[in-house]
Amino acid sequence: MSDTLHIIGGGMAGSEAAWQAAEAGIPVVIHEMRPKVGTFAHQTGNLAEMVCSNSFRSDDSEQNAVGLLHWEMRAAKGLIMATADAHALPAGGALAVDREAFSQAVTNTLRAHPMISVSEEEVTSLPSTGNWIIATGPLTSGALAEAIRAETGTTALAFFDAIAPIVYAESVDMSVAWMQSRYDKGETEEEQTAYMNCPMTKVQYEAFIDALLAAEKTEFHEGETAGYFDGCLPIEVMADRGRETLRFGPMKPVGLTNAHDPQVKPYAVVQLRRDNALGTLYNIVGFQTKMKYGAQASVFKMIPGLENASFARLGGIHRNTFLNSPTLLDNQLRLKSRPNIRFAGQITGVEGYVESAAMGLLAGRLAVAEMRGQALAAPPPETAMGALVTHITGGADAKTFQPMNVNFGLFPPIDAKGGRRGRKDRYKAYTDRAKDAFSAWLTS
Repeated sequence: MSDTLHIIGGGMAGSEAAWQAAEAGIPVVIHEMRPKVGTFAHQTGNLAEMVCSNSFRSDDSEQNAVGLLHWEMRAAKGLIMATADAHALPAGGALAVDREAFSQAVTNTLRAHPMISVSEEEVTSLPSTGNWIIATGPLTSGALAEAIRAETGTTALAFFDAIAPIVYAESVDMSVAWMQSRYDKGETEEEQTAYMNCPMTKVQYEAFIDALLAAEKTEFHEGETAGYFDGCLPIEVMADRGRETLRFGPMKPVGLTNAHDPQVKPYAVVQLRRDNALGTLYNIVGFQTKMKYGAQASVFKMIPGLENASFARLGGIHRNTFLNSPTLLDNQLRLKSRPNIRFAGQITGVEGYVESAAMGLLAGRLAVAEMRGQALAAPPPETAMGALVTHITGGADAKTFQPMNVNFGLFPPIDAKGGRRGRKDRYKAYTDRAKDAFSAWLTS
């Protein structure tokens, strides 16, 4: 058997898998088709490029499942988390990064590693020999996706994902907007003022909803009937579910006080989060959209403070594909019909940067163990990483399988006895148990 690990896809999962294997002394070839073959969403040929949000979400490892996943990946000496920490931006209790600096740093680190080489050629078929990890993400090329469909004999599952627009900070009217993190969250003043906030009155909100619903949208191509992932819904889809939906979602006004008019509570608030270290770019939080470009500019300029906004990037929509992993993958993330191939990242049915990278970390470690003739079980289901892999490789109902963020609902329940009845105590019990179990797994 070949002593080289081949990884198709240089996104979050592929980059992390490559790092884990190379650090263990295994030669790695990353096959990344970009920039020779582009995608709708990617802008560069860099590895680990962030195409949607620049946030890794909550960094709270005691009360939040994704924060716990951060902790586990740091404990496993993951490249993605180490690089995110090195390029973090103020974002309250979240971990947000300068997306360009982050992906460039991951690229530089991997290309400089003596055990890693990068091939910039598209892989269009499933390899029959050797050790492979497919981490092509939701934007798997058409040829490779067709090869996967032909091998699995199933109709590819898919959903549509949307990208939020990015605004030049200098074009925001700060006589209307103000800087504040929700509930002033963060340990430093910079973190407590990490977000731009644009307030709306009820009249302004109602007019915005009307324009949003009436705007021209991108239509699906014939035959594309997949739904959206609920964690990344276009704002117009949310608005269509009810006029107040956005006001209880990304536009909720709670935990914020208008610095220009403290006595008046905004009816709704649009938040913008810093997107780069210079503070020159901000993305509109939760404003993924399928509006056509011309409509976006006019609708978004209805937001108070953004009347003269200039956009570095408008929003967009693209098709994401994923496997029905409960039927196709074993608990080692191997394709049952071709066990020389593992899958990792969003294509397995996890959702989010962190979850994708975590599955890459796991696939890399499992591949290394197998190549060395060793047995390595996946982390126990009490851990965040183990809960995810258990869900996608058998815990979920294959008939209704959909992409999933990590959440405590995927974990084995905590015994409520012993006084741990409140939510905070219960979540702390989950994270304490997980950290003990993950630490034990690492040393095994």
